[in-house]
Amino acid sequence: MKIRINITLKPSVLDPQGQAVATSLLGQGFDNIKNVRQGKILDIEFNSKEVDINMINEMCEGFLTNPLVEDYAIEEINT
Repeated sequence: MKIRINITLKPSVLDPQGQAVATSLLGQGFDNIKNVRQGKILDIEFNSKEVDINMINEMCEGFLTNPLVEDYAIEEINT
């Protein structure tokens, strides 16, 4: 089984990297840019076909994210 974890900063947290990307895009002539938020994606492949969602949440909250400033979303990747 494969899962994808999308990690983003919480909306209330400033995103200087996203702001830098937005500024660069505007400077390149992409005038319709309102805002950019930067994040990260983790694709994890497991040995078994069934994985406990509680275990994945535990991994995210205890190791993969900083719950104070980041949100995450889990999705299953069909292969």
